[in-house]
Amino acid sequence: MNYRFYLLTLIACCCLFVSTSLQAQDRHVTYRESQEDFPNPERGFYIPISTSSARFVPLNAATLATYRTQTQRVSKATYSIYCSLVYRSYRLETFKDSALSEDFLEKVRADFAIARTAGIKLILRFAYTEKATNGDCPDQYKICPPYGDAPKAIVLKHISQLSPLLHENADVIAVFQMGFIGIWGENYFTDYFGDASTNGLGVIPDSSWQDRNDVLTALLQALPADRMVQVRTPQIKQRFVYGPKAPVTSAAMPVSAGFSGNPVARIGFHNDCFLASPDDYGTFYDVGNSSTKRGPATDVLRRYMAQDSRYTAVGGETCDDAFSPQNDCAPLGRAEQEMALMHYSYLNTSYNNDVNNDWQTNGCMDNIRRRLGYRFVLRKATFPASAKTGKPLDVTLALANVGYASPYNPRPLQLILRNTKTGAIHPISLTKDVRQLLPGSHQLRHSVKLPDNVAAGQYELLLQLPDGYSSLANNPAYSIRLANESLWEDQTGFNKLNHVLTVR
Repeated sequence: MNYRFYLLTLIACCCLFVSTSLQAQDRHVTYRESQEDFPNPERGFYIPISTSSARFVPLNAATLATYRTQTQRVSKATYSIYCSLVYRSYRLETFKDSALSEDFLEKVRADFAIARTAGIKLILRFAYTEKATNGDCPDQYKICPPYGDAPKAIVLKHISQLSPLLHENADVIAVFQMGFIGIWGENYFTDYFGDASTNGLGVIPDSSWQDRNDVLTALLQALPADRMVQVRTPQIKQRFVYGPKAPVTSAAMPVSAGFSGNPVARIGFHNDCFLASPDDYGTFYDVGNSSTKRGPATDVLRRYMAQDSRYTAVGGETCDDAFSPQNDCAPLGRAEQEMALMHYSYLNTSYNNDVNNDWQTNGCMDNIRRRLGYRFVLRKATFPASAKTGKPLDVTLALANVGYASPYNPRPLQLILRNTKTGAIHPISLTKDVRQLLPGSHQLRHSVKLPDNVAAGQYELLLQLPDGYSSLANNPAYSIRLANESLWEDQTGFNKLNHVLTVR
């Protein structure tokens, strides 16, 4: 008898048995995608609520609380939305030549508290005027100076005064728009920072670009490093990153810089004339500098924003239906294609509904409501049937982001163990930056140590993506819901994984 052959065969069979037994310990779970529209933090259609220093009207907690839980239809819209975002603009018309008053600052502070109570977040912008004076001047839109904004020294003083408030309340700030300069805070028609229209020099001189850069620097410093500032045009970012003389061919930030917390990674975009014309009414236009003339730059600036926006917050509004059918649904239009290309996370539901209502009529609004920002769908998962405390727990999640963008603010990704008898909860952090979950498919493999304080027993597994701030981490209104059927828990903000783990 060939004992060597017999021994090798026995070893092989034992190895096969052990391997098969170990594989049998794993459970593979498949999940069903949901087509439901529901609110998720920091994305979707926003509702604008403006106020002014002359006639301050505070936010209303009861009204805001209904935005997330009840569908809203506003401002001639033919469609309804859930809303987790409010655009809050403050007009500072009474402070153009003085410091902000303590009374005004307290009113802004109270707004933050109201937003927190209501479970929503704010898109912020400050400006000095929203009034355009029409007349006989060179500008093609016949908007004429003086425009009514404030000088640089006043702007920097106000930003300095706001900084403590912004740091204290960053948890309910989704994103901050640069504002301050020009009518509407759109950095175009301005008395003090280089008129971008043809009413003045016809270009923005280098000294004015530097003044704008100083304001943007102050805003980045006035906010925590985990919050972004949005600028009105891609060129504003280029001439901040590379200096006033930067050409429109300047490169977008590299992949390595994305979500790094560096200044270049903290500047996003708000396009307030989405698909309004070939260059979105000047959004993709070169307004020049001291050494170059103004002129068209649509293609090159669109390429820049498409690449740069993968790692930044992008939002805005439509403003004119003159660019129809390009701004319509496919196949005649490219509304959704543009949102995906430029990674839009939010849009205005109040303006301009000559455009937005067409999306409802033509059949793509449902998809837009679902896909603005991120939308995570859990496809499959693999879990062990049992595990020991202090030992590795291996988890594999197949996740798809079917939205137009990824989350732009940091937040944890946590595996939750919940005892089926006692309800005791043990969160385990998974080392994945959810902002890196860009549109597409992702395979998340994690091997985590099961904490020593987990008692033996049966544990449900759940997934949680809570807010990054401890003040909101336990509030389910600020947790991300997966787009799956029957996984979400309203009361906890957890997503069920449909698996029970035995801890030994």
